[in-house]
Amino acid sequence: MNSQHPADLNEPTRKALDELKELITRQYPQAAFEVALGEDPEGVYLKATVDIEDVDEVLDAVLDRLFAIQVEEKLPIYVVPLRPVERVLKELQTARKPARPRLEWQASIRRPKIA
Repeated sequence: MNSQHPADLNEPTRKALDELKELITRQYPQAAFEVALGEDPEGVYLKATVDIEDVDEVLDAVLDRLFAIQVEEKLPIYVVPLRPVERVLKELQTARKPARPRLEWQASIRRPKIA
């Protein structure tokens, strides 16, 4: 993805991006945004970094409007919710629950005794 300044985009795209940012900011005032051009699929990507556990909630906040932008207005705009790198690193460093002990399947098979 290549970073793109919103001033380089056409007016309908800029307005749609501003509207999506506003919808996200209403629910997550601490959100940070970056706009980039992407190729898979080709379009404009609004990367929204929000410090919450489940970033899918960010999509929930804009899903209806994003659908209208993509389908009705035919603008190739996509929202990519992200968590801050610091939060991801912190979660990776915290101790995880120990895994269940491994059981050997052959050891668990009961074989009949032959007399």
